[in-house]
Amino acid sequence: MTREPYPTARREETVELLHETPVPDPYRWLEDPDSPETKGWLLGQADLFRQEAGRQRFKERIGELLRSGSVGTPVWRGDRHFFSRRTPDQEHAVFYVVDPDGTERALIDPMAIDPSGLTTLDAVQPDKEGRLLAYQLSVGGDEESVLYLMDVATGVRIEGPIDRCRYSPIAWLPGGGAFYYVRRLPRTEVPENEAQFHRRVYLHRVGTSTEEDVMIFGEGLKMTNYYGVSVSRDGRWLQISASEGTAPRNDLWVADLEASPADRPELRVVQEGVDAQTGLVFGRDGRLYVHTDRDASRARVCVTDPATPEADAWRDLIPEDPEAVLSDFAILDDLERPVMLVGWTRHAISEITVHDLVTGERLGEVPTPGLGTIGGISERPEGGHEAWFGYTDNVTPPTIQRYDARTGETTLWAASPGAVDVPQVRTSQVVYRSKDGTPVRMLVIAPVDAEGPRPAILYGYGGFGLSMTPGYSASILAWVEAGGVYAIANLRGGGEEGEDWHRAGMLAHKQNVFDDFHAAAEHLIETGVTTPAQLGISGGSNGGLLVGAALTQRPELYAAVVCSAPLLDMIRFELFGLGATWNVEYGSAADPEQFGWLRSYSPYHHVREGVAYPATLFTVFQSDTRVHPSHAWKMCAALQHASTSDRPILLRNETEVGHGARSVSRTVDLSADTLTFLARHTGL
Repeated sequence: MTREPYPTARREETVELLHETPVPDPYRWLEDPDSPETKGWLLGQADLFRQEAGRQRFKERIGELLRSGSVGTPVWRGDRHFFSRRTPDQEHAVFYVVDPDGTERALIDPMAIDPSGLTTLDAVQPDKEGRLLAYQLSVGGDEESVLYLMDVATGVRIEGPIDRCRYSPIAWLPGGGAFYYVRRLPRTEVPENEAQFHRRVYLHRVGTSTEEDVMIFGEGLKMTNYYGVSVSRDGRWLQISASEGTAPRNDLWVADLEASPADRPELRVVQEGVDAQTGLVFGRDGRLYVHTDRDASRARVCVTDPATPEADAWRDLIPEDPEAVLSDFAILDDLERPVMLVGWTRHAISEITVHDLVTGERLGEVPTPGLGTIGGISERPEGGHEAWFGYTDNVTPPTIQRYDARTGETTLWAASPGAVDVPQVRTSQVVYRSKDGTPVRMLVIAPVDAEGPRPAILYGYGGFGLSMTPGYSASILAWVEAGGVYAIANLRGGGEEGEDWHRAGMLAHKQNVFDDFHAAAEHLIETGVTTPAQLGISGGSNGGLLVGAALTQRPELYAAVVCSAPLLDMIRFELFGLGATWNVEYGSAADPEQFGWLRSYSPYHHVREGVAYPATLFTVFQSDTRVHPSHAWKMCAALQHASTSDRPILLRNETEVGHGARSVSRTVDLSADTLTFLARHTGL
């Protein structure tokens, strides 16, 4: 098979001396997206992709499987509840309210706001009475959320836009007259390259100008800090947390708003300078519930008095489980014997147990539809005997389940609205050993009658404590229905086995993640599931870094690679997008020791001339404000220059979308292109 010639990419003699080590960067000029040379190169890559991509094989079937639509867990406020739903023909989910008389109304329809489909709903937060709604929109994938307020009864927008609210929590005070929120400082007050950072917590009073907002917290702290803020249901307790970037630890403060004013709260330290993550829930019974991984890698729930929130006063209510990670909890108290529902993931599979609220004694478990993933457990803020939770698995589109603590029964509350013919598949969880002997789990989804080696996709992430759990995926089902195998490895760096598992794959230990991934591939080959000539790998974002490292470390092990929105230049990652917030996960090239870790695996710096690299497709998004697309551009140019293989190195560069949410039709196109590429180069 002869391939088309690659667009010419000039190689520079750029070499930076870091910690007395020369670091070549021949394609640094591609970091400038606005230069005529970069634009010309991208046009050449787009032409090449169109010629090489061929006809999309999977588009129609992925579209059919996505016609399941989706439904979100309800949020109760007063006598109203709110939820989201996407019907089979909708590009985006619509946010609804159900009034006290049972009438359902659409409050926010992204397509009605913007028929182009480029506007996404990033976050919503009704006030405590359900009368006002704070919501955040962004356009074109840039995730630069703009905040608005709506009157729920009329659906009329009453305030906004308030800009610079990316990743902002909203914490309403009772009565809906004011809320705390997080906003970045104006661009005029910070250096140009720090405009994505410098967040502060403010108090905003509804009906007043944001110029009058009072800064509550954040002055003088680290520029990369993220802040959480919440107010207890009765309005008495304010809670503020701070974490440096994506660090797996937070500092935590509380204030009694009965003892100090809302615009000058007297904050008291709960936890500061402690290497742990902790959150607080102020119970209706007057107790303070503490969800923490302090001295408990898999997390525990403690109780204390709000007057003594510090750790030395905590008492275990739900102790750490040796095998399951405690993810969340809900309190049901309209019962003779009030209970706590506790959500767990046991080796990436969800379960819910029932405990006595006073003693923590385990009383039983909540029936769930199967071995899958449970979304957050939701209760009525004023209490009750019911809870709602989302459920999905590899063959089940999202559903909402209702649990009644009086009867002990779980019933279907809402299904995804579209009927789809889901193919039969066989899902199994296997355990294999990594290079250092660590047991690692992997979910393998295969055709029911699968025998003998066949084309396979291995997917992984392995970072930031994020867990890869079972879920409905149109692209996975389309691939398996066509005769392939799809495997998802629960690598170190994720959260599947608790915080220790995360830390075993971050900073100096990042190579463990790549070793776990190579071992997963070797296990699939040794057990006859696939062969190196039939094995494709796929990952996005931090998972793009994973497959970038995999293809440079073990090019002979993989036939094809899809690398999406990746980090690949680990020497310069912190200079672009949100990169500086990830130093706590990866390290910083400014530090000599950490530079050594990063340089040891940075994929861009490990491309070698004269190597037959796998067929590789980079998919990147021009409006991505998290991971700069130049990571993939530079790596693509380097591989096209170096590879001796006839297998193509391609770039799919998409405009007006970003790192996260997108319309359904854009999702279908991307999935179809990636599966078509993997099918062609694994022999499916």
